[in-house]
Amino acid sequence: MPLVTIEELLEAGAHLGHKRSSWHPRAKEFIFMEKMGTHIIDVRKTIEYLEKAYNFVRNRIAEGGTILFVGTKKQAQDIVRELAEECGAFYITEKWLGGMLTNFETIRRSVLKMKRLREMRDNNDYPGLTKKEILTLQRELARLERYLIGIEDMETLPSIVYITDVNKEMTAVKEARRLAIPIVAIVDTNVDPKLVDYPIPANDDSMYTIRLITSIIARAVKEGRSMLETGTYSEKQPTEAS
Repeated sequence: MPLVTIEELLEAGAHLGHKRSSWHPRAKEFIFMEKMGTHIIDVRKTIEYLEKAYNFVRNRIAEGGTILFVGTKKQAQDIVRELAEECGAFYITEKWLGGMLTNFETIRRSVLKMKRLREMRDNNDYPGLTKKEILTLQRELARLERYLIGIEDMETLPSIVYITDVNKEMTAVKEARRLAIPIVAIVDTNVDPKLVDYPIPANDDSMYTIRLITSIIARAVKEGRSMLETGTYSEKQPTEAS
């Protein structure tokens, strides 16, 4: 049984690419046709590559790996946060701070600071500080939580980075590539698919497509974690669609 049907992808608008004028030549293999100047994505390719990505994510999580979901544009933020929390993945939905991966130790220090400030707030423990100083600390906590809440328990670099828009999250892509962290990503017709390890050809602007594909990746995470917890994972599991 396929992870998703052609009908579901079409209903979500996953087949709608960009105007010919903005296409990336390396996305050619994913394009079915051109209609009124707009490229139409071959959703059979979407299913094929989504299955490869699903199997990879499931198997890596089953081996004890972790995954970071990234989606900072408006139509992706709530979806990514909801589905990441549902499957127990780490996530970034606000601005990607430079060095999130490549300067990870500094980011971890910021997370620890956030936790200390939160403890002070929760215990109302501000010895000797003025109201103005307390307000400054509370504002700092709010700022840190806005950017770091989704990775506060990520104590090591993730095993996988999942990205909903490659062009929008190019800094994240570059950092992951620099550290050789595998990237799974939705790849529209204006994106170079060679930038990622597991491209999923689909419309990266439609919130319906983002939800559909991200929910399937989240399902892979949950299945992988279940296999890890029950000890049912075998290295003979398929790594890509058969």
